[in-house]
Amino acid sequence: RLCLGSWIEHGERTGGFYACNRYESAKKEGVYDEAEARRERAKHSLERYMHYYERWASNQTSRQKAIADLQKAEKEQLAKLTEIYGIPETQLKFIIEAWSQIIECRRVLQWTYAYGYYLEDKVKSGFFEYLQGEAESGLERLHQCAEKDLLAFLPFSKHDTTEDHPSPAEFGEFRVKLAGLTSITRNYFENLVRALEDGLEDVQCAGEAATSSKATNSKKAGAKGKVAKKQPSRSSSDHSDDTWPCERCTFLNPSSADACTACDKQRY
Repeated sequence: RLCLGSWIEHGERTGGFYACNRYESAKKEGVYDEAEARRERAKHSLERYMHYYERWASNQTSRQKAIADLQKAEKEQLAKLTEIYGIPETQLKFIIEAWSQIIECRRVLQWTYAYGYYLEDKVKSGFFEYLQGEAESGLERLHQCAEKDLLAFLPFSKHDTTEDHPSPAEFGEFRVKLAGLTSITRNYFENLVRALEDGLEDVQCAGEAATSSKATNSKKAGAKGKVAKKQPSRSSSDHSDDTWPCERCTFLNPSSADACTACDKQRY
């Protein structure tokens, strides 16, 4: 490790250019503790920024590629599919819809990394990363289907014949699959955008509900304890027609109660 001082002040007498004994002695005295901490924080900050930026840029690149693939589908692929399977281009719009959805989802996914970079709430951050991961996984399935699975139905060369391609029934199955993935991905991303616009409030609501539930259960437990102390249990032979004893804890409950007031055991 080096002391980051001037090279002019270093040499063999200081331990060499790559093993500074000035640093070692100052380190023992705690001189560089805070400086190193600052450098580590700066390093971590840079690494975190690069993590999010690289994924932002990757989705930007994928989006640009998807735009080019959409244009190719409109200009070339639909006409070839019509020639091979005799299906009008108007009935092949599901391919265009898939690519349009991919482009839009890439844009959304791209900017979720900017959102995640500035998200400081650790609880929300964990939930956000889960939603983001699920969105990315679903989008990759759709993208692969539109990009790679479609190639099986297109001619590899000008000399290909209709006999070289999958059957119309198989193309029909592909159509159902691609249209289904498009719909599922669209719905998921719409829900994702809505959740981000609402500030991931579901996380806060869930936390408040859990806290409220714990408090309520605690109050109930305290109330049951007080009731049990005030009304000691009696044997079944001591109770009147207006009460019934619990089989579990023998607590005497009013006849109107369907469950034991002390332990919650059902009467019947």
